[in-house]
Amino acid sequence: MSTFERFEEAPFGPLGEHMARIKECVALVEPMFQHVVDQDYEGLAKLSKQVFKSEHKADQIKNEIRETVPKTFYLPIYRGDLLAYLKLQDDIADSVEDLAVLLTIKKLVLHKSLVHDVLNYVKLVLNVCNLIFECSDELKDIVEDDFGGPKTQKILELVAKSEQAEWESDQAEFDLAQKLFALEDEIKATDIFLWSQVFRELGRLANHADKTAERLRRMLVK
Repeated sequence: MSTFERFEEAPFGPLGEHMARIKECVALVEPMFQHVVDQDYEGLAKLSKQVFKSEHKADQIKNEIRETVPKTFYLPIYRGDLLAYLKLQDDIADSVEDLAVLLTIKKLVLHKSLVHDVLNYVKLVLNVCNLIFECSDELKDIVEDDFGGPKTQKILELVAKSEQAEWESDQAEFDLAQKLFALEDEIKATDIFLWSQVFRELGRLANHADKTAERLRRMLVK
């Protein structure tokens, strides 16, 4: 069945297929950081390659969706909103790919005093991602509710939780940055710079997930 036919049968089906590849990318974030903690650089390299493959698959689905949803095709939502949502979904995978690149530029060593805080920050970021994944899981049946039933309400509640979760991750990023720069006499300046880039990209990942959730709310509440 073509992407066009899948949209006709279930408007949010192809978006779910795209999100499935994004989930594959995000699922590798925590293991990548654990490999850094363990200084298992060979394992990290293998995971980064998996990220690149899943991100590429996500891009292929994204491009197929863009190419096969004509302007005249009837959708229960505005086509521009759907494509904007698709772009934001894809930004999540792009951010994980950027993280994989940053973590493998050199053999990074995480200072022992930062391990707990970094892994906690990663969990907070992934919490934001998991909330948009829950939203996506509900999307496939939402058309049957005519955008006003209990599934729609559940999505809106998840979006509100996403905003709070993203704020919590922001606070963790700020606290972690302070602790990182307090170690400037113990860590090379180049490593501080690289770690700060890693923390910033994690923040972008949470932000992309939250923006995706917010775009979904805008699609549903009009």
